Amino acid sequence: MALARNRRSNRSVDYWPGFVDALATLLLAIMFLLTVFVIGQFILTREISGKDEVLNRLNSQIAELTQLLALEKGNTQDAEDMIASLQASLSSAEAARSRLQALLDAGAGASDSAQAQIGALSEDLEAERQLSARAQNQIALLNQQIAALRAQLAAVEEALEVSEAKDDASQARIADLGRRLNVALAQKVQELNRYRSDFFGRLRQILSDRENIRIVGDRFVFQSEVLFPSGSDELNEDGRVELGKLADALLEIVPEIPEDINWVLRVDGHTDDVPIRPGGQFADNWELSSARANAVVRYLISEGVPANRLVAAGFAEYQPIAEGNSPEARAQNRRIEFKLTER
Repeated sequence: MALARNRRSNRSVDYWPGFVDALATLLLAIMFLLTVFVIGQFILTREISGKDEVLNRLNSQIAELTQLLALEKGNTQDAEDMIASLQASLSSAEAARSRLQALLDAGAGASDSAQAQIGALSEDLEAERQLSARAQNQIALLNQQIAALRAQLAAVEEALEVSEAKDDASQARIADLGRRLNVALAQKVQELNRYRSDFFGRLRQILSDRENIRIVGDRFVFQSEVLFPSGSDELNEDGRVELGKLADALLEIVPEIPEDINWVLRVDGHTDDVPIRPGGQFADNWELSSARANAVVRYLISEGVPANRLVAAGFAEYQPIAEGNSPEARAQNRRIEFKLTER
């Protein structure tokens, strides 16, 4: 009776071939995932120089590799548990075989039923050994794949460190270039301010005898009456004389300014707030202020001042220097300003 129960219990392990097939299918899926990962790794190494975006991708792939590694560790543990179970079954079968052999030796002329049971147990034992050998081969393959995954993970981490080092070096170079650029700009501004100071100083000496010409801040200001008749953009004789002095001062200082300082003399036309009469030469104060600034620029060019160093702009009545609508305030607001500035 005991032998019959042992035979029935040993025949109940026929589910192992199906389990092995499932495990092989799982391994094929893992190999497919590894192939996809290798292809993704190849694309990743070609685009590793993309700094922040590439770093994010690398971090994402590292997380995926960690998950795969954890999954492979779980599969390895399952395989080891399966081997332990198979070894326990093998030990049990060998013990049963030993007991049957002892019964056969003790009882001379054992029955054919006992021989059949021994044969069945032998077959089961051989099948268990084959399953154990296949499981061990699969575990060895899994260990190799895990080692390959660890090597790829180390390569990705190394590439990430190299990319971070390059990014730090680039940031340091950018900061150094920014400091150098700021120093260079400060030097150019300082040089331009020095030449602007010289220019205004010479103009102050040349034009100091005129009450309608003055310096306001960083600008040299001509009252419009000095240069133009009322409501006109035609230079009068006095205006031509004064602008000739200005042109001489410019031509004197231009050779002294280094070529690498990109400067211009801006000529700004301003009017008072009295509207232009309809039907006149100009539609409004915008046109009058612009026309006067252009007339001054053209005259300076005719006196030899380089055209690429002159700029004309009209502001109409919208940039007053005196508040109110008194005759004195309006007279101050009707003006032509000259400003030496960087382009």
